[in-house]
Amino acid sequence: MSLASSASETIAAMKAAQKYLYQCGGPILMLIGTIGCMLNLIVFTQKALRKNPCSIYFIAYNVANFLYIYSSLLALTLSVGYSIDVSIYNLIICRLRLYTVSLFNTLSPFYLILASVDRIFVTSSNALTRQRSTRRFAYLCILIGTLFWALFHSHALIASNIRQLAPNAFLCYFQQGIHLVFVSYYAVIKETSTLLLMIICGLWSVKNIRNIQHVRGVTNLSTSRTTTEGNSHSASSKDRQLIFMLLLDIIICASFSFAFAIFLMYQQITQNYTKSSDQIQIENIVRNLCLFSAGIPFCTSCYANLIVSKTFRYEAKKALSWKRIFCIH
Repeated sequence: MSLASSASETIAAMKAAQKYLYQCGGPILMLIGTIGCMLNLIVFTQKALRKNPCSIYFIAYNVANFLYIYSSLLALTLSVGYSIDVSIYNLIICRLRLYTVSLFNTLSPFYLILASVDRIFVTSSNALTRQRSTRRFAYLCILIGTLFWALFHSHALIASNIRQLAPNAFLCYFQQGIHLVFVSYYAVIKETSTLLLMIICGLWSVKNIRNIQHVRGVTNLSTSRTTTEGNSHSASSKDRQLIFMLLLDIIICASFSFAFAIFLMYQQITQNYTKSSDQIQIENIVRNLCLFSAGIPFCTSCYANLIVSKTFRYEAKKALSWKRIFCIH
């Protein structure tokens, strides 16, 4: 009896901590994320940066982050922190919510991976490979990738419904059966493969930069052109800072998404186990905590950029100057 009482008290404490986290931390994270995404969009659309293909990927990345904040993080904050879940009362809203959450949760890291590949092109020692880093190629990749993922996740608009778990307890989620199994395995594969791809691309870019410095001995990176008419080349100062911004985004994303990937793998391994009511409640709490952690990278990109990039700080200061805001010349 004492063990059952202790378990109940532990679960109650965990539920309270989860609720307060979303009540207090949710709105703060959303505010930080909204300001950060808007500032990122303002800076990356400035003339000095928008001509760079990597900036185009960053613009798409921040648009996806902004939409994720208001499709997923807002819904989680309301449902977990304030017990407000509109999606359990309307099937159309339920399906739209699942679709947008699934879509933007995929598009955001997808754009980050595209930006990583672009940085691999830029830092390559092969001239033909470097020529692939173009604005036209960036627009094409974003367009094709967005259309593909939008169509791929359209199953959420059809194969999802509102389930009754208990009296007065409802859940908006995917249909049980084969479709739910598919979604579960897809989530595990997506989270793990995304982390691996971002880490691989980031390390590849670092390796290319070291090769440039070792083979060419480049010391002056103040211009955006190649350093000589021969085969030597270098990334411009802005290109290098874009690489540093990207690497920090990858590190943050990997650090905060890792826990959710582990949790999803645990769920798949234990899906056929018989679980007690207490264990199910604890797993739901852990899942919500992991989702909160996984939402942090969508809100912090701007502040990471301000830390690592002198160019970003300069462009942000210039874009937010009073003269610029009020069009004073």
